[in-house]
Amino acid sequence: MKMEINLRPRLEQRLVLAPQIIQSIEILQLPLLALRERIEQEQLENPLLEIVDDERLDSGHERLEQARAEHEVKSPDPEDFAKLDNITEDYHEYFTTGAPRADRDEEGEDKMEALQNAPSPPGKLQDFLLEQLHLLEHPPRLREVAENIIHNLDRDGRLPYTLEEVAASVEPPATPEEAEAALRIVQSLDPKGVGARNLQECLLLQLGPRDPDYALQKQLIEHHLHDIECNRLAKIQKETGADLDALRRAIAYICSLNPAPGRMYDNEVVPYVTPEVIVNLVDGAYVVTLDESNIPRLRISQVYRDMLNEAGNDSQAREFLRKKLESARWLIESIEQRRNTLLKVARAIVQAQRAFFDEGISALRPLRMQDIADATGVHVATVSRAVRHKYMQTPRGIFPMKFFFTGGTNADSSIPTWDAVKQRIKEIIDSEDKTKPLSDDEIAARLKEEGHLQIARRTVTKYRKELGIPSSRQRRRH
Repeated sequence: MKMEINLRPRLEQRLVLAPQIIQSIEILQLPLLALRERIEQEQLENPLLEIVDDERLDSGHERLEQARAEHEVKSPDPEDFAKLDNITEDYHEYFTTGAPRADRDEEGEDKMEALQNAPSPPGKLQDFLLEQLHLLEHPPRLREVAENIIHNLDRDGRLPYTLEEVAASVEPPATPEEAEAALRIVQSLDPKGVGARNLQECLLLQLGPRDPDYALQKQLIEHHLHDIECNRLAKIQKETGADLDALRRAIAYICSLNPAPGRMYDNEVVPYVTPEVIVNLVDGAYVVTLDESNIPRLRISQVYRDMLNEAGNDSQAREFLRKKLESARWLIESIEQRRNTLLKVARAIVQAQRAFFDEGISALRPLRMQDIADATGVHVATVSRAVRHKYMQTPRGIFPMKFFFTGGTNADSSIPTWDAVKQRIKEIIDSEDKTKPLSDDEIAARLKEEGHLQIARRTVTKYRKELGIPSSRQRRRH
């Protein structure tokens, strides 16, 4: 086989995105808080960018001009070009905040006060249990084994290991009697139910022995927990011989117990949602605005504009300032373009889903991103980026903007969406006779009678499970 290397010309077309276009795309899909962080980072890296701070910044410019006149600031020489990046730091109090040193100290005190008033993160379950354990008087050996058990509890507060494994994990290994005694110590701590090895033990630890129904509650947890889940009240009454009222009271109490007491001390942080699009009903019309209170307003520093003009023959200084000026302009234009695109897309969504804002989820209609792209004159990919990780605050609550792009059989506005069908299923179940709950077949038949989509029983079952609604047997009230 002969191998050779030769040069051959080839004509082809390639799409190459300029860095500025890539920046515009990235900024368009940034959520509100991420955009604020991006602006603050760009301001730190580009001295030509400054945040508009009402009158304080303007007064700062006046003081800076006066300082320049007093100290006869001249254009930088080539040998002093290395100091150009330090100008922002030298005149930071003038053209960044426009406030004297005392004001900045007060601002720092305000931030410190805000940090001190911020809620502290919740403590871990293990820390809370160890704190209680150290207040109790127990032999050092039992305390050591109990600490080992506490450190091995899972998120629910349960012990996922056997006592044999717990005893073997201590150095030196504990006896079965020591492991059992240490486990009883842990199970006596708050919250009630920690240290349990299964659901039944967790619920039993939460019962009060002085409760008049304690014996019945214990019997139900030990022998009829699955029957309670399946709502087999007649079977339970027959096997226990208990009074129906007492049985209902005991079951209601068991259902109020916490199957995962350790979750109360879970440190998992739930992210906050900050809606960027605000929809208000004003004089019968829905007005769409953007919440820009968290987005700093940018402008190009006049100080560096003058410096660019004063750079003279210093090509290195002029090139540096020119690149920073171009970057600042692109950033400001990208933010403005993002604002206009998001506002345009949001208004088109509100117009297309007007029935939802008037009537609720049941009036939600199928909507594709292509429909919004056609209405706004932008590419469908732009619509996708514009609504990504964005939230809309409406008179009916806060929704992700992707919520309004709903699935359905087709784009016919007369056909309800799947979310609308789910909502109607929930309404039918909420209004049913609980002594004779409707089966999934009966719900499907009712939807057909009402003029909704003709869907199969298995589809009703699927949507019911997605809504977290139990079956008709479990919903029955005796």
